[in-house]
Amino acid sequence: MTKFYGFLIALFMVSAANAQNLPDFTQIASKEGPAVVNISTTHMVHDSGVPAMPGLSPDDPFYQFFRRFGPQAPRDYEARSLGSGFIISSDGYILTNAHVVDSADEVMVKLNDKRQFKARVVGVDKRSDVALVKIKAHGLPFVTRGNPAKLKVGEWVVAIGSPFGFDNTVTAGIVSAKGRALPQEDYVPFIQTDVAINPGNSGGPLFNMEGEVVGINSQIYSRTGGFMGLSFAIPIDVAMNVVDQLRSTGHVTRGRMGVVIQNVSRELAESFGLSEPKGALISKVEKDGPADKAGLQPSDIILKFNGQAIGESRDLPKIVAATKPGSKIDVEIWRKGKSVEVPLVVGEMPADKTAVSGTQQGGARKSDRLGLYLSELTPDQKKQIQSTHGLVVTNIDDGPAADAGIARGDVILSFNNQDVVSVSQFDSLLAKIPKGKVIALLVWRGGNAIFVTMKVG
Repeated sequence: MTKFYGFLIALFMVSAANAQNLPDFTQIASKEGPAVVNISTTHMVHDSGVPAMPGLSPDDPFYQFFRRFGPQAPRDYEARSLGSGFIISSDGYILTNAHVVDSADEVMVKLNDKRQFKARVVGVDKRSDVALVKIKAHGLPFVTRGNPAKLKVGEWVVAIGSPFGFDNTVTAGIVSAKGRALPQEDYVPFIQTDVAINPGNSGGPLFNMEGEVVGINSQIYSRTGGFMGLSFAIPIDVAMNVVDQLRSTGHVTRGRMGVVIQNVSRELAESFGLSEPKGALISKVEKDGPADKAGLQPSDIILKFNGQAIGESRDLPKIVAATKPGSKIDVEIWRKGKSVEVPLVVGEMPADKTAVSGTQQGGARKSDRLGLYLSELTPDQKKQIQSTHGLVVTNIDDGPAADAGIARGDVILSFNNQDVVSVSQFDSLLAKIPKGKVIALLVWRGGNAIFVTMKVG
């Protein structure tokens, strides 16, 4: 009996020692929690295919008949969604996922202290799934940025967000892998973790044990829609590169080569006389693209791009995209059994589609009194919105237009019921408006035209 009690005491002491070695997340939760926000969005949806129900209850036996075979009644309804974000500067800049705020008609931000603000979307980059929003507030708590390159597989990490709308929920786990490539996601080397991430966590921060943000929780792998132990975060350095460009220009530029590539298998490496399976095999070269102009050919294997080794084909898109368009770099290739260095001028990847596809970024002129950057529509854009006139919003600063909900990609069709055909005409009309006067702009957005009013600054 004495031996049994001795065994229990020893077991208790081992358990206590192990408990002392467990990580403590309380400091991270209390210190960093106030910088994490809840983001709610609304989006008006027009549905032209809703069956007309003549006042029937879903329990009525005729309900299903009318639902399937009844006349169709169009309706507009308000779609709502929830997500997370985190404050990156004391003056109200907030980082989140692009899919959280993209196409939203209204974005509301709720802080940890229960204050709520209407937010302005500064910019959205769908390719990296990063978005920057801004609220009018000062002296806010903000996060400290960490270095994802220093993360180690097996290291503890912490997520804070709003899964299913439950504000400031803290979950923890470990880094499962780094540099993960996901299907259709060519530009982000994801951090894989087993941290519990669920719908509503999107856009929230991933912290290391020093309380530094190392990533943005973005995606989960799930067969059910809930957490299954596989979650993916965008490295914070990738996100901040996007943020810097969104703040300065409202859009993101990426490099491009103009090639179709595939992975090099062991069999392919042997057939090309390569000692080991590595690099990116070119299967197609875009005519007149940067690679074509540099003389690259199908069957060339790219081994290095601007001095960076290409271990697998999936490495190349991220490295090329991160290279500034117009840069002159060297590409090391394997051709006909030997290594060759080829100079190449990096091209620019076409911009993402916004509310109007092909939005002009260059040559935009700013209207200081409204905080708008405007460009004239291209012929393709006029055709897209079926209008002979209009000015596209290429970027927006704090000001009357932002307060009124004008967003990048909106098209201004008229100014106080007068069609606008050029930026100079718009400036001329605005110059005649006294300070404090209310104006009405007819704005095309998402297939609909709406009037928006604002007070001129």
